Amino acid sequence: MEGSRPPFVVYFDGASRGNPGPAAWGVFAPAGRSAKGRIGTATNNVAEWRGFLAALDLAAEAGAAEVEVRADSELVLKQFLGTYRVKAAHLAPFLAAAREKARRFRRLSVVHVRREENREADALANAALDEGRVVGR
Repeated sequence: MEGSRPPFVVYFDGASRGNPGPAAWGVFAPAGRSAKGRIGTATNNVAEWRGFLAALDLAAEAGAAEVEVRADSELVLKQFLGTYRVKAAHLAPFLAAAREKARRFRRLSVVHVRREENREADALANAALDEGRVVGR
């Protein structure tokens, strides 16, 4: 029966050490997929948006038609939903990109979760930051 398959669930997080500072994102899907990446120097908000975009890409790569994105970034999720305006002009392209990527799915929902429910994505973002850190010297 069509529609009986559960949605593809994916979590994202962004991290910045300093604001701005070295930044990265992490994406985790309980279905067994994950990704992470460094983005250079950025604010936490930029890192969160980059994580959201990466989550949408991961879901598309998995061939998902129905997706549920979960994150502890209330700002990004509410900006995506239109509940909050994007006041910072440099964040507007991220919103536009997310809305374009969202068209790939038959259904997309976003869910705000508590920080402790987003541990895997947070750990991936921090691992990406740690991998780029120079140790010793």
